[in-house]
Amino acid sequence: MSNRSIVLGAAALAAGLLMSGQALAQAAGADCNSIQKTLAERKALVGRANAASQSKKKMTPQEACALFGKLVVNGSDGMKWISTNREWCSIPDSFSEGFKADHERVIGIRSQICKVAAQATKMEAQARAQAQAGGGGGGGLLGGPGLSGSFKLPQGAL
Repeated sequence: MSNRSIVLGAAALAAGLLMSGQALAQAAGADCNSIQKTLAERKALVGRANAASQSKKKMTPQEACALFGKLVVNGSDGMKWISTNREWCSIPDSFSEGFKADHERVIGIRSQICKVAAQATKMEAQARAQAQAGGGGGGGLLGGPGLSGSFKLPQGAL
């Protein structure tokens, strides 16, 4: 066998392996556009968070914790997809690094929000328990109706 036939044989083998690797990746569902669903979902969740921050009716800490929990799950799914398909889909480093940084920032925000939500839930439970036990006397903070009622702020210039 000549050197030329060995080189051609090796090239054919390498091409065959490459093609079989591509076929396996395709068969495994390496659709490079499938990340679009995750990104669209993420955009919608971020839109909801932004709309809530601009709205007069603010989210409760529990609602915000749930929303950021969904964002964390979405980011984890995105990170997994990027890790699996990075080479096959030629994902730029800048995109994967930016997505990772955003995901880590969302994890930190969720942690803070959920901590506040847990504290609020605990305080509400304590207030209900105190009200049921007959404690607290004539009302809530500053003589108002407490956590179960409302306190109206005066209208106009303060």
